[in-house]
Amino acid sequence: MVQCPDRIIASMDTGVDDALALAYLLGSADECELGGVIAGYGNVDANTAYANTCAVLDLFGRADIPVFLGSEHPSWADAFIPDAGCAQFHGDDGLGNTRLAGSGALADGAGVPGDDMSGDDMSGDDMSGDDMSVDVPDEVVSVGGYLAGDVHAHPALGACSRVNRSQSVDHPQSAMPTALASGGKRRCSVDAADGIEYLIEQVREFGRDVTVLATGPLTDVDAAITRAPDIASKLRLVMMGGTLTQPGNCWDAVAETNIIQDPEAANRVFHSGADITMVGLDVTHQCLLPQSAADRWRATGTKRGRFLADLADFSIKANLEADPALFSGGMPLHDPLAAAVALDSSLVDCFDLALRAETNTGDFNGVRGRTTGDPVGLVNHSMPHVHVALGVDSGRFLDEFVERMAEVCR
Repeated sequence: MVQCPDRIIASMDTGVDDALALAYLLGSADECELGGVIAGYGNVDANTAYANTCAVLDLFGRADIPVFLGSEHPSWADAFIPDAGCAQFHGDDGLGNTRLAGSGALADGAGVPGDDMSGDDMSGDDMSGDDMSVDVPDEVVSVGGYLAGDVHAHPALGACSRVNRSQSVDHPQSAMPTALASGGKRRCSVDAADGIEYLIEQVREFGRDVTVLATGPLTDVDAAITRAPDIASKLRLVMMGGTLTQPGNCWDAVAETNIIQDPEAANRVFHSGADITMVGLDVTHQCLLPQSAADRWRATGTKRGRFLADLADFSIKANLEADPALFSGGMPLHDPLAAAVALDSSLVDCFDLALRAETNTGDFNGVRGRTTGDPVGLVNHSMPHVHVALGVDSGRFLDEFVERMAEVCR
């Protein structure tokens, strides 16, 4: 009997390591069918993530894979502004300043649904706290997961001109997937459903025969469960985010970036009853891509190889500058490891526990964005448990990843 490949639906905030994960999935066609990508906010704004996703798929000859616009801001905010920290690790364009999707933050003619923001107003760097000027009166604005005005809210250069606003989770903005026009150029289909609805439809149709791979905030997944609670018990989710035994990578050194963007959404997803595997910093920091891998990809002499090498070079340099002790061996493969685990769960060893994401900071609350065991689970054993990856076969993963990416470069 011929075994069908796994079906993957990806929810991505397409930055450097999301793009590497996407290329890895495309190079794993014998093992998985990538049914579609939902592009949302996080490393960049949602429209840039959409343009980046389309550009990567097009580069690798897979313009047939539909791309949907997902959540444009966290569930707790009305608008989102990318932060300078993400720009440091992903570049102004989200793709290591390769400008694959165009010369600016958005590609010309990229077909981003509903975008009417030019992004031309470059308002200068080093804006934070009370110095921010954002024309969003009476709106709650997230700057990389922090409330606008917070001392840690540092917008990325020019980001204030691209504030993403959309409707609530219950009545989301209709986002259109891409469709092929003549010559393979992507255009928007005006009749298509939004990305959240697509996720719901896929889980209802395939159940746990489809894996939802989330490499950005969990807002898309939470929105789908909120709108269609019946899918929770059928949902298989592999997520990149969180940390249990290691420090976080946010300002407080406790929270992890994907979780701090929308702790409320993460906490609801953890308690939803879905089958969840958390691939966090506990394991991704053990999987460092060395410079030799980037050099190998560049040596292929192809546009794809140069692009992947440029992504790796940018991230290796950024991570080394941020923490020479931790990242002397290379860039951490956060999202690619999660993608690999979605295809082969034997790569990681997991500890199952009732998990929660802290939603407040203060006495008897903890630290907002922290992922920790839910103490109620100690007395209520029927609480949903999450598979938290704590061990990883890093050697096997790295060898396979480098080799598969070398093949996809050709």
